Amino acid sequence: MPRPIPTTDVLLTFMGAPHRTDLTTTVLRLVQSMLEQGGRVQVWACGYATMLTQQSLGEFKPRDLADWSTRHLSTATIVQEMLRAFPDQFYWYGCRFCSDDRGATGHVPEIAMRAPHAYAGNLAAAGKTILIGVI
Repeated sequence: MPRPIPTTDVLLTFMGAPHRTDLTTTVLRLVQSMLEQGGRVQVWACGYATMLTQQSLGEFKPRDLADWSTRHLSTATIVQEMLRAFPDQFYWYGCRFCSDDRGATGHVPEIAMRAPHAYAGNLAAAGKTILIGVI
C-alpha cells in the first residue's frame, strides 16, 4: 500500500529539461525559501526533471576545469540534504513513467516514485500548485 501524502502548503511541479535553463536553481531556491519560512512543500518531478535525483550522480558534480579545487554538490545530494533538514516539511516525488521512459532509475532512497495517475493525490494534498517548466 502506498504511503499517504502529507498535506502541504504548496505542490511545486517541476517539468522539462532541468539543465537547459536556470530551472533547477529556481526550484531549489524557491523550495528552500518556503521551507525556511515554515512552509510545507512537496515537489513532483516529471519529464527530464526526474533525472535530478539519480544515485549515479554521486555526491559531487564533475570538477570545473576553471576552478579545479572547488567541489559542488550534485542535485541528488542537495535534495537529500534538504529532505534531511526539513523531514516534516519537505517531500520529493518523481513520476515513475517519466523516469522509466528516460532510463532514470536508481534514485536516492528518500525519493518516492509514483505512477502518473497518482499526481491527483498530490494535487489534492496541496493548498496551492505551482508549475515550473514545460508540459
